[in-house]
Order: sequence, then structure tokens, then C-alpha cells
Amino acid sequence: MITVLTNVLPHLFYDELDGVDTIVVHKKERTLEVWHRGKIIRAYPISLGGNPVGPKRQEGDQRTPEGNYTVEWKHPNSAYYLALRLSYPNAIDKLHVKQGISLGGDIMIHGMPNGLGMLYPVFTYFDWTQGCIAVSNTAMKELFESVSVGTPVRITP
Repeated sequence: MITVLTNVLPHLFYDELDGVDTIVVHKKERTLEVWHRGKIIRAYPISLGGNPVGPKRQEGDQRTPEGNYTVEWKHPNSAYYLALRLSYPNAIDKLHVKQGISLGGDIMIHGMPNGLGMLYPVFTYFDWTQGCIAVSNTAMKELFESVSVGTPVRITP
């Protein structure tokens, strides 16, 4: 019953996920999928950077990067409800940067801004991050508890 409800109302119910081995983010579809042994075990709606189309090319462009990354660090005390820091920029990102331009960093999967978790349904209607991937606080708790440092994260256009 809880699993069915988490798919319908992911921002209200918390469920434990076992064996997360990959995260796949589809920017166009605005979804984050959690995989285990080649099968999707959960999908969440997401919000992205305020200028989401195309790959991230410089700091401040409000784009969410595209490519293959890993979870680099689990941040329990961020300005958002929990966070998973991604290994952005990777070597491919660095090949595309113009000289003198900063790619930025601190791209994370995170929950809602601290103190605003109840506004999650409103936040799903627009892209509001600086380039991060935002999910509900309940989804973030599931991810934070289930994902290990080193977990692969693929972000598609």
C-alpha cells in the first residue's frame, strides 16, 4: 500500500529503497529514475536550473549539466533538505569550456529550500534551481538513505 501511494503522492510518504546502483535524470521529461540491477525501482518528478535546455557551459548559466557523473559527497546540512553532490565538472565538461570561463561546481541533487518543504507542489511547476536537480523532501530522504558515495548518475538532455 505504501509503495503504491509513494508513486502517486511522492511528497507525502517515505519508503526505504534497497540496492540503488544507478540514478538517471531525464531533463526533458523532468524525471529522476532510481535503478537497481537494470530495472527502475522509483521515479520522481524534478525541477532543474532556471535555463534548463542544453548542457552547462559556464558558472551562472542556470543550466543543469548533461553527462555521466557520480555521487561525490552526501551533504546532511545544506541550505536545502539534504543533498547529494555530483562530480561536476567531469573531464568531458572541461574539454568544452572556453579559456577564462569558469564551469562552476556544487551541482547537487537536493530537496526543497529549508523551511519551505510544504510548498513542494508549487515548486514542481517551474525550474528554479541554479543548475541543480531538486526533488521533494520525501524523495530526497529516500535518496539520501539509499544512495552511496560513488553511485553513477547519468543526466540526459
